[in-house]
Amino acid sequence: MKKILLSFVIFSAPIAAQAAGFALIEQSASGMGNAFAGGGAVAEDASTIFFNPAGMTYIEGTQIVGAVHLINPTAEFNDSGTSTSGFNKPKNGNGEDAGDLSFVPNFYYKRDLTDTLKFGLGINVPFGLKTEYDKNWLGRFQAVKSEVKTININPAIAFKLNDQLSLGAGVSAMWAQAELTNAVNFGAAGEGFGKVKGDDWGFGFNLGAIYQVTANSRLSIAYRSKVEQHLDGDVKFTRPATIPNAGAARDGNITADVTLPETFSISAFSHLNNTWDLMGDITWTRWSQFQELAIIRSDGTTLGSPTIENWDNTLRYSIGTNYHYNDAITLRAGLAYDEEAVRDEFRTARIPGNDRKWLSFGAGWQLTPVSKFDLGYAHLFINDASIKRDEGLAKGKLIGDYDGSVDILSLQYTLNF
Repeated sequence: MKKILLSFVIFSAPIAAQAAGFALIEQSASGMGNAFAGGGAVAEDASTIFFNPAGMTYIEGTQIVGAVHLINPTAEFNDSGTSTSGFNKPKNGNGEDAGDLSFVPNFYYKRDLTDTLKFGLGINVPFGLKTEYDKNWLGRFQAVKSEVKTININPAIAFKLNDQLSLGAGVSAMWAQAELTNAVNFGAAGEGFGKVKGDDWGFGFNLGAIYQVTANSRLSIAYRSKVEQHLDGDVKFTRPATIPNAGAARDGNITADVTLPETFSISAFSHLNNTWDLMGDITWTRWSQFQELAIIRSDGTTLGSPTIENWDNTLRYSIGTNYHYNDAITLRAGLAYDEEAVRDEFRTARIPGNDRKWLSFGAGWQLTPVSKFDLGYAHLFINDASIKRDEGLAKGKLIGDYDGSVDILSLQYTLNF
C-alpha cells in the first residue's frame, strides 16, 4: 500500500483540473472514450467504484484496473489594458502558457465476498489544479503558481438486493495539499516573493444504486459527499534586504479551510442490440460552498485580504455510444458539456477556466479471456474567459482574456483472475 501511495504522489504532482472548478472526472480510460457518459450505470469494470459502487455487482470474480491519463492543457493570457500603477517594474509579458503536461493515475481492485456481496478499493485523484506563469509576467503580484493535489483512498461494498436492484456504499480518506505563490510589492524597497503551502486529511463517503429496468437497460443514481479540509502549513517570504521578517511580510504558520464539494449524478445505459450501446449522464456539483478563500495566521489575523470567489453550482451533461465491432473490439464516442463554476466577474488568474465542450473517442481490446486494454482520447473546447481583476495598487488591475483548450490521452489495463 505504501508503494502504491508513493507512486500516486509522484505521478500526480502536476495536475490540471478538467471538470468544473478544480474537479477531475478522469477516473477511467474506458469511460474517457464516451466522455464519461453513463458513468454510474455502465459498470464495465472496477472503475465503477468511483462512479457508482453498486456497479460492482455486474462484475464477476476478482479484477484489478490500472489507468493513467496524460492531460495537456493550454491557458494563454492576452492583455487588453492591465494597469501597472504602483508596480516597481513595468509589465513583462503575458506569462506564457500557464498550462502544463499532467499525469493522473487510477487504481481499482474488486473481489466477490459472496454471490451477492462485493468488495472494492479505489485509489484515485478526484480534485487537482495547476497553473503556473512566468515569474516576471505582468500579473505576477496576483498569481504565479497555483497547485492543488489530492489522493483519495475509497474502500466500498456493493449488495445485489434482487435481479433488479443493486446498492453500493463507500468511505473516502482524502489527502489534499495546496500551494500558492505570487510576487510581493514592497514599494520603493523592490519586489519579493511569497509562498503559502499546507495539507490535511479529510473524510467523506459515496453511495449508489442501479435499477435494471429491462434486460438491456438500467438507470443509476450516485452521490459523493463533500470533504472538508483544514489545511495546515506555513507562509514564507523572499524579501528585499531592507525588509525585516516582521509585520505583514513575516514568515509563520497558517491555516485555510476548503470544502471539496459533493456531487449527485443520474445515469442511464442501454444495450440497444448486438452492435450498439447508448448511455447518458447528468452530474450536479455543489461548488456554491466555495465563497471565499481566507488564509489565517496562527495569531488569528488574515494573511492579506480574503479572495472573494462566489462560485456557482454546476451541471455536466454527457451522451455516448459504443459500437461492438466484433467480440474483441469495442469502439466508443462521446460528447459532453461542462459548466464552469467561476463567474466572469470573479475570475482570477489562479483559476481562469470557463465552460467547455468535450469530443471523445476510444476503443477497447479484449487481449485474452482475462485481460483487456482500453484507450481513450478527448479534446476539450474551452470558451474564451475574460478577466478584469482589480486588487489595488500593490497588486494591480489585470485586464484581458484567456484562450484555452485541453487534450487528454487515457490508457488502461484490466486483469481478471
